[in-house]
Amino acid sequence: MTTSTSGLLGRTDPALQASVSEGLERVEARLREVVRSSHPMLTEAAAHLVEAGGKRVRPLLTLLSAQLGDADRHEVVDAAVVVELTHLATLYHDDVMDEAPVRRGAASANTRWTNTVAILTGDYLFARASDLTAGLGTEATHLQSRTFARLVEGQIAETAGPSAEADPVAHHLQVLADKTASLLSTSARLGAMMAGVDRETVDRVADFGEVFGVAFQLSDDLIDVLSDSEQSGKTPGTDLREGVATLPVLLVRASDDAASAMLATLLEGDLSEDAALEEALRQLRAHPAIGQARDVLQSYVDRARSIVDDLPAGPTQQAFAALTDFVLARTG
Repeated sequence: MTTSTSGLLGRTDPALQASVSEGLERVEARLREVVRSSHPMLTEAAAHLVEAGGKRVRPLLTLLSAQLGDADRHEVVDAAVVVELTHLATLYHDDVMDEAPVRRGAASANTRWTNTVAILTGDYLFARASDLTAGLGTEATHLQSRTFARLVEGQIAETAGPSAEADPVAHHLQVLADKTASLLSTSARLGAMMAGVDRETVDRVADFGEVFGVAFQLSDDLIDVLSDSEQSGKTPGTDLREGVATLPVLLVRASDDAASAMLATLLEGDLSEDAALEEALRQLRAHPAIGQARDVLQSYVDRARSIVDDLPAGPTQQAFAALTDFVLARTG
């Protein structure tokens, strides 16, 4: 198990850690197998992000949920591969939409090849995921299709922005639920389903994945403002500089005092210069919006913990609790 992945589970049962670690190794091997194409360029492009690595949070959630049943079933690994292929496919498309030059420390596919190759590679990975899903049964196929629809709806909603009468904060939370949490929910559900877990528990781990997914993204919103680049490895203010409306920014805009209005104007201005970005970060860190954003995050973490409390007692429940603690710990 990689250091980043083991950190997600914390100090959990060694046997469970070993089982999940073995499962992740099988997932990695299967990923490399299924992305191969008869065309060399497509094989190279499809393997590009697989080889770049990542936390593999979605396969991890699939494998962890399977621990509540028969985790050794071969369908469990294919389910984990399905969700990671789906995630990787969205990254290829995201990089084209965002014109991103780098992904996971390497040149993005659209930079290394072209936008056309990146889009077609994403489509290919979606197709490979669908092919694998068909082997998992009709219910899994329907679930994958509905999840794909939610991913697209979330991206469209983010692109279009909230309507004039909509609450921007509620809109942001729904985007996070659709664009990110839906696939995490499916990751957990598929793992439990393929392991033969009872329906009530399947629904419970799926609920956990949904709430955990939103919480994870909300912690990213805070990290963008509060992170120390040396400790987190992330450059603070990246979203601010790119004009991404994270939760703290939306809460500043929702405030009705003069100081908040001035800060909102600063945040919406040109932050390309380091000095301007530093000033925006300084003011935002001191604003009550940070405390409000922490409260929203805490509410999702509390909901996740409540779901975990209802899972069968044992090492797997403890591992789910560790995932929940990780979300809060990463924001400092």
